[in-house]
Amino acid sequence: MLRQALCAALLAITAAHAADAPSAAAPLKVAFVYVSPVGQAGWTYQHDAGRHDLEAFLGPRVKTTVVESVAEGADAERVMRDLAAQGQQLIIATSFGYQEPALRVAAEFPTVRFEVAGGYKTAPNLSTYNARFYEGRYLAGMIAGHHSKSGVAGYVAGFPVPEVVQGINAFTLGMRSVNPKAEVKVIWLDTWFDPARERDAALTLVRQGADVLTNHSASTAVAQAAEEAKVALVAYQSDMGEVAPHAQLAAVTQHWGPYYIRRAKALIDGRWQPAAHMGGIGDGMVRLAALSPQLAPAAREAVAQKEPALRSGEFRPFAGRLVDNTGRERQAAGAVMGAEQIAQMDWLVQGVVGSLPSRR
Repeated sequence: MLRQALCAALLAITAAHAADAPSAAAPLKVAFVYVSPVGQAGWTYQHDAGRHDLEAFLGPRVKTTVVESVAEGADAERVMRDLAAQGQQLIIATSFGYQEPALRVAAEFPTVRFEVAGGYKTAPNLSTYNARFYEGRYLAGMIAGHHSKSGVAGYVAGFPVPEVVQGINAFTLGMRSVNPKAEVKVIWLDTWFDPARERDAALTLVRQGADVLTNHSASTAVAQAAEEAKVALVAYQSDMGEVAPHAQLAAVTQHWGPYYIRRAKALIDGRWQPAAHMGGIGDGMVRLAALSPQLAPAAREAVAQKEPALRSGEFRPFAGRLVDNTGRERQAAGAVMGAEQIAQMDWLVQGVVGSLPSRR
């Protein structure tokens, strides 16, 4: 009887302590806002892969929500305001055009944290993140220069924001480092995601003589068009090997998972601070991947020599004399373009056929 009484007392004490103990921390609520459907490859797909990395790494410490196909502008502001009002603690806005809407919502919800891809304005509760995609684009241009027989590449581009302009220029410089007479023809879409228009633009470029295609748009349409037209592809954002198994020479891929994990963990641990992060080949946010067996040995060797120099910073794509496609010298020999100048790039290098449309 005494033993039973002691056991009962111990159980009562244990239960009392358990009732007084704090409960396990609630998961961090993280919302992702996407400019297009997730799909099977492309810009949004890569961000969603980063979301899955976040869930896998933090497990029950995080709970994610996704809103797809959110137009930039008023729709984005409405969606982010609703997410903040619903109790989301970290909102990841994955498109450049979400910057101004996110800033307005961040001002209304000072306890909610925001991360904006491609943005350049920060606030006490809003950070930006981006990558030097142009590093991978330079290597892609080298590959195009080695592979192209016509000396003409086609570039399907969304909007003339600096990130896109940087990519076109770096690709052209890389291509012309191999073939000084190479040309890069550009068609602007005035949208990030419109598979039909992306496909039409790609096929128009092929009719104009391009035998290598690349793009800065959000779907797989350009890759599929390259496969259909039997021209080469240097893919962007994702490995497009499944949709362009014969066309793809390589892919410049994006990897957001480590950044999302780091920022979410900082918020959980009470260490989150606003910042402007810029990744690149050096930290693996940008990679040249999926090199095709059909790639010429000379192209492989050239890339193998250049990539470590990009990784270390020994080589910079926007160094030395630079001339725009109107013949105006933009940078003198021996100079190196700084990060602020690159971030504001609004002109096209010599070799690009086309001009920059005005931004509305």
